[in-house]
Amino acid sequence: MSENTQSPRKPRVAVVFGGRSSEHAISVVTAGAVLSAIDRDKYDVLPIGITTDGRWALTADAPERMAIADRKLPNVSDLAESEQGGVVLPVDPSSREVVLTEPGQVPKALGEVDVVFPVLHGPYGEDGTLQGFLELSGVPYVGAGVLASAVGQDKEYMKRVFVSFGLPVGPYEVIRPREWEQNPAAARKKIVEFAADHGWPLFVKPARGGSSMGITKVDDLSGLDEAIEEARRHDPKILVESLLRGREIECGVLEFEDGPRASVPAEIPPVTDHDFYDFEAKYIDSASGIVPAPIGDEATAEVQRLAVAAYEAVSCEGLVRADFFLTEDGDFVINEINTMPGFTPISMYPRMWQESGVSYPELVDRLVQAALTRSTGLR
Repeated sequence: MSENTQSPRKPRVAVVFGGRSSEHAISVVTAGAVLSAIDRDKYDVLPIGITTDGRWALTADAPERMAIADRKLPNVSDLAESEQGGVVLPVDPSSREVVLTEPGQVPKALGEVDVVFPVLHGPYGEDGTLQGFLELSGVPYVGAGVLASAVGQDKEYMKRVFVSFGLPVGPYEVIRPREWEQNPAAARKKIVEFAADHGWPLFVKPARGGSSMGITKVDDLSGLDEAIEEARRHDPKILVESLLRGREIECGVLEFEDGPRASVPAEIPPVTDHDFYDFEAKYIDSASGIVPAPIGDEATAEVQRLAVAAYEAVSCEGLVRADFFLTEDGDFVINEINTMPGFTPISMYPRMWQESGVSYPELVDRLVQAALTRSTGLR
């Protein structure tokens, strides 16, 4: 007499995207690419969007609606199944049951989640806040943990960590919120003195931003205040950097079974229609990088070594994109890392791994599998 056996269910992946940061739209685009690539024969998928005001919403599983179309950026609110309903993940390590609540309705169980793939960029998602929530909930997730996410988001402390590990960084200055709010003249003087030491132009940017949003290239003192206010629209703490003359080189790091490995690097060529590789160049005008970067075997090996060293210095997990300048003297200077780099169809991270022999679907699968094998908590 044969027994009835029930086949084990597929792991359930919640793709969480959107969020409250200024990078909301890019997160939606990234989610669309991930949803298109994830193996539906291997995983069940639950798309959860976070609106710009912080509501967790059950959204349509419709990657085609998540792309930039006719220069219009997508938004979670346009994808939400309900205008008021909210998705709740209990802060209880004994339960991974996701629940949908709607006004006047009995809460509806959406099933358990085995792993979260958070494709949020910027504050309230990439900075350790969401990671901390998932740690409290006991749900494994793709990418860096709380500390690495926080350090990777804050360019000041990222650079401080790099310096402590002997990694080369360029000159920078930090203007904290209280400095600008209480004594803007003194803060301005601090930047002018920095420019006197390192020269114009300067780059003024949010200390905890990404996707090149809020960054201004400042050629002289006349544009400084406007640049500061633009950066402060995204973050009250700002970073000022000197111009490093050289080639922009990027390198991806991915977690394998035997540890992190580096991809072939890419080069971001000079953008003729833009002052620098800004948001418009990256996402609207589709500026393309050169993969692999034509920098020779010795320089390639060095930037790969430095990318893995940066990954290890910040205690990253899963993935990182490390951005460098190759100076005119032939030295590499690390600019920053991204603990959740863009996964849009034109993003450099998946392109570098594609050239390294890891296809987009395999890349997504490796990240999910790595997260499933990690526990939450101290590790």
